[in-house]
Formats: sequence, C-alpha cells, structure tokens
Amino acid sequence: MTYYELSLETPLKYDLTGKFQAPSPEWMHFSRQMENFELIVVTEGTAYFQFDEQFFDVCKGEFLLFPPLSKQSGYKSSSCGFYWLHFTIENSFKTVDFDELPLELPAEKLYIPQYGKVTNLEKIVVVMKHLQDSVRSYHNKLMNNYLCTAVLCELFCQFIEQNSPQNLNVKKKQLFYDIQDYIKWHRNTDIKVSDIAEHFGYNRRYLSEFFKNYSGFSLKQYIINEKIDLAKYLLCETNDNISNIAYSIGFNDNHSFMKRFKRTVGLTPTQYRDAYSKRLLFYK
Repeated sequence: MTYYELSLETPLKYDLTGKFQAPSPEWMHFSRQMENFELIVVTEGTAYFQFDEQFFDVCKGEFLLFPPLSKQSGYKSSSCGFYWLHFTIENSFKTVDFDELPLELPAEKLYIPQYGKVTNLEKIVVVMKHLQDSVRSYHNKLMNNYLCTAVLCELFCQFIEQNSPQNLNVKKKQLFYDIQDYIKWHRNTDIKVSDIAEHFGYNRRYLSEFFKNYSGFSLKQYIINEKIDLAKYLLCETNDNISNIAYSIGFNDNHSFMKRFKRTVGLTPTQYRDAYSKRLLFYK
C-alpha cells in the first residue's frame, strides 16, 4: 500500500470542496489528469475509480486520495454519493510504502494511505461540512487552509488509532474492538453498559474498567460519544426534525437528547445544525 507523506510546516492550501450526488445509476466519473490532490470520502453506495493502472471500488466509509499528475477516471457506472476535497501542498511530499513508515511519527508530518477505510465516517463528514460552511460564510483563505488541513489530520488520526501497536495481548485487543463494533451497531437503541456486559459474558464493573484502561473513556461515556457523533452526522446530512433524530439514536424523549447534546457539544442540536448548514452540493 502506498502512503503519502505530507509535510506541514505550513498548512495545506485549500482549492475546492463539495459533496457530489450521482444524478442517476448511469453516472460514471469523467477522465482527467489531476493538477492537485483530491480526497474522496464515499458516504453512499460504491464509487468505481481508475487511478492510473489501478482499479478501486470505494464503498461507503472508505476513501481514496489522488496525487497531482495522476490520471483519474471512472470505470463503472453507479449511484453513489461522496465528499471531495481538492488541495495543494506548498511543502514537499513523497510516497512511501507501509514498511518504510517511521516507528516514531514526526509531529510535523502526516502519513495518508492512498486508499483505506475510516474508523469514524461521521467525524470526517462533520469536519468537511465545517470546511464547506466556512467557504460559503467567510471566504477567508487562512481559515479554509487550516480547516482543509484539519480534514487530513482527522483522517491521519483515525489511521493512527486503527494501526498503532497496543500493550494488550491479542485476545484482549480483539475484545476491545468487538465492544466498539457492538456499540456502533447498537447506538440507535437504548443500549446500556449492562447490555454489553451480558452480551460478552463479563462482569459489568470489570468490563467498564477494562474499556476505560484501553480507551480513556468509560463505557457509558463512549456510548454517549458514539450517539452524539451519529446525531451530528444526521443533523448535517438530513432534514429530519430533532425529535426523529433523538428517537433514531435511542433516546426515549426529545428533552433528554437535547440536554445531553448541549452538555457534550456546547450547542443545542438546532444551533449545531444552523452553524453547519451551508453545504456545497454538486450533481456533475
């Protein structure tokens, strides 16, 4: 797998961004040679891309990064949706293989794989939506450059979280990931710590301590964070009313959801939606 090493002595330079929605199932990406970097994060369906001589089926929750001078095209039609971001880098960049990645990652560099899966699609979408809102609202190049950089930093941090070595044996490591997956699949229900403990066959207190030692979050707080991340995504990506969103993530009443959201985010759900309402939507 190829990785791009991006030096960040100065922020990335934002060029253009938006969300694309295929107008029909017959849509296929046109052919072109890239002048800058383009990051594509698929949020719906599967997008079929050709990257020079390589073919990629990029599914929901996956991303693809095209470097400058590469040839980009589609090779198969599909109905899909994705966020895209064009940027340039004033500093140097180079390609490296996985086994060439340094053990101690330097603070001023990002390592982004050419293709991969995000661990938290909702967070990526929210940061990209924040950038789009800034583009529409302020037209401030410096702010847009830093928000563009923040998108790649979020992608990099998710990659590090997924691939960093842990001081746990394989069995415990797998248990931690299984708990994360279980919470993600059940965050639209009124899931409780006791439900998770019962499912995995562990004492509730032991499982809570185990999870906190590994992640830094209590199980209860992690469940709340996952629900709030999903709520942020739904507030940005849908026109559902607040009550429907509250019920869709397992809250039994609207008031409890709004109170929890405000406590976690610092804004009410309506304020959050209004703050990031200016999406840039494209159909071709």
